Amino acid sequence: MNTPEWLKPGIYGAVIGAVFVGVVGFTWGGWVTGGTSNGRAMAMSRDDVVASMVPVCLDMALSDPARADKMEAIRAASTYQRRDALMTAGWATMPGTDAPDRDIAQACLAELEL
Repeated sequence: MNTPEWLKPGIYGAVIGAVFVGVVGFTWGGWVTGGTSNGRAMAMSRDDVVASMVPVCLDMALSDPARADKMEAIRAASTYQRRDALMTAGWATMPGTDAPDRDIAQACLAELEL
């Protein structure tokens, strides 16, 4: 097809402008793909669930009759093993689940007064 000479600069300008808008939008404009948006939403919902379960963990810790012994075991553990000690104590196992949650244990450990 023969395009008129005056149309070529307009087509080139439109293509270059579209590429420029896309690059600027994704780098500085805050645009994200659907996968990135979904990943961020999943992370935010997970953080909210963990934050809502910390009071349950603290309540389980306060109402445990063997609290003093378990707190002593947690304090005696090294910094890197305290989360596992809290999980062993059973306070990070939420009602209705069979296994303790590592994220809830870490957040609960931060709230406990060691």
